[in-house]
Amino acid sequence: MAAAAAAKKVLVVYAHQSPGSFNAAVKDAAVEVLTAQGCTVEVSDLYVMKFKAAATAEDITGEVKDPEHFRYAEETKLAWEEGKLSADIKEEHRKLTEADLVIFQFPMYWFTVPAILKGWIDRVLTLGFAYTQEKRYSQGIFKDKKTMLSFTTGSQESMFSADGINGDMNVTLWPLQNGILHYCGFQVLAPQIFWAPSHVPSEARSSMLEAWRARLQGLLGEAPLSFTPSDSFDGDKGFQLKPEVQEQHAGKEFGPTVGTHLGLRIPPNSQIKAGV
Repeated sequence: MAAAAAAKKVLVVYAHQSPGSFNAAVKDAAVEVLTAQGCTVEVSDLYVMKFKAAATAEDITGEVKDPEHFRYAEETKLAWEEGKLSADIKEEHRKLTEADLVIFQFPMYWFTVPAILKGWIDRVLTLGFAYTQEKRYSQGIFKDKKTMLSFTTGSQESMFSADGINGDMNVTLWPLQNGILHYCGFQVLAPQIFWAPSHVPSEARSSMLEAWRARLQGLLGEAPLSFTPSDSFDGDKGFQLKPEVQEQHAGKEFGPTVGTHLGLRIPPNSQIKAGV
């Protein structure tokens, strides 16, 4: 595996305030194991960087095109084309352009990412640079890159089940993994979920870290999660599944995906494990 990983570049986008946290230990393990395999690993430590979360006109150097009716996506696309984005965004663009694999490391806040990481997503995944109307989903700009979510929860696994009080984790992950990562074309690897590490004994946390280290040994060779290809949807009819694709699922127990389920049962674990 080391030979296959040599020369690969990895970006870890890390969002936790404390260097003594379990998230920090997970991040450090990723850096250590992947570096040992020959990867070049770069970390964007968002809190240390004091990364600005709010997407504003300050992200553009010089004058904007239409200050009276400011539209962030359109203005930053123009600024990206003209080299007028702020320095912090340009630096993250550099890291992202060079990366073969992007790992997002964070504690889950309110069923999603922390605000500082959402700010990174809002500001760095710029229109034009990360996606266009023509280049998205399976035809997306980053289709040659892999990515994954690695995060801790405050609730135990049973609470995020199909019959748990928090609801199915597959549903929780769909907007993040399909609506952000796959939307930009990324090959999305199965997430690494650390269930409620603050509520388990230290031995259990050690076991979690060892399992993560073991997975990292073969991470770059993993198959990504499955999403419905873009050409399965009819752009002339509101990007709905083509009739022939819908027919393929007629009579089946499960729908194609968590989001596009055709009124059928949601496929189990399709956002958590590859090949299901």
